[in-house]
Amino acid sequence: MDAHTEEKNFNHSCVSIVPIFNKLEHEELTWITELSHSKRFKKNEFILQPLDSYNHLYIIHTGKVKVFRMTESGNEQLTRLLVPGDFMGELALFSEITNDSFAEALSDTEVCMIQRSDFQKILLKHPSTYMKVIEELSRRLDRAEKQVIQLNTQDVEIRLASFIIELSKVQETLRIILPTSKKDLASYLGTTQETMSRKLSTLESKKIIKRSGQRNIHILDLQALQQIVDAS
Repeated sequence: MDAHTEEKNFNHSCVSIVPIFNKLEHEELTWITELSHSKRFKKNEFILQPLDSYNHLYIIHTGKVKVFRMTESGNEQLTRLLVPGDFMGELALFSEITNDSFAEALSDTEVCMIQRSDFQKILLKHPSTYMKVIEELSRRLDRAEKQVIQLNTQDVEIRLASFIIELSKVQETLRIILPTSKKDLASYLGTTQETMSRKLSTLESKKIIKRSGQRNIHILDLQALQQIVDAS
C-alpha cells in the first residue's frame, strides 16, 4: 500500500467515527475524506497554542488531547478532554477568531484536519451536518454552564461523584478508567490534587468505590454515589 492510499484510508476511518458525519452515505464520506489531511503528534506535543490560527476542524482519530487555559496565577485550568471521535476548532468555522487555549496530546495522537473553507462547503451541501454541529455546540455550552455552577456552589465530593457517574455512562461500565492524570482531573474539577485524593479515599473507605492502580475505579455502590449528587 503506497503512502497516499494509506493516508486516504486513515482519513476515511477518522472522518467516519465523528458523530456529526455518521448519517452520511459512503460516497459523501469519501468526498469529505478527500478534503481532509492527517497529522501525528507525539505525547506532550502541542496541537494548538494561544494566538495560533484557528482555521481548521481537528478530529481526534487515536490518542487523547487535553484543552486548557492558563489562569492569572499561572495554573492550568482544564476545560475539555478529547478522545477518538471528538473534535475541536468548530467555533472558527463560523467566525474568524484567535485561539486562546492550549491543546496538548496526552499520548501519541493522530488527527485529521479539515480546512475552514472546505468544511463550510460541507455544511452548505449537507444542512443536516450543520444542525448536528449546532447541537454539539449547544451540548458543550450546557456542560460549560453546569461546570461553572458546580465550581461555584458544589462541594468537591459532589463534583467528583458527578464526574464518576458521567464517566460510567460514557464508558458504559462500573469499572471506569480515568481519562487523564489526577493532576489534570483535579484541575478540571476546580480543586487540588491533594483534596481530590482525600475525597477518593473517603469514597473508598465508605465502600462506594474501589481503586486499583493509578486510574482504575470500580464503582461498588452507584446508588450511594447518586445520593451524594442528589444531596446538593
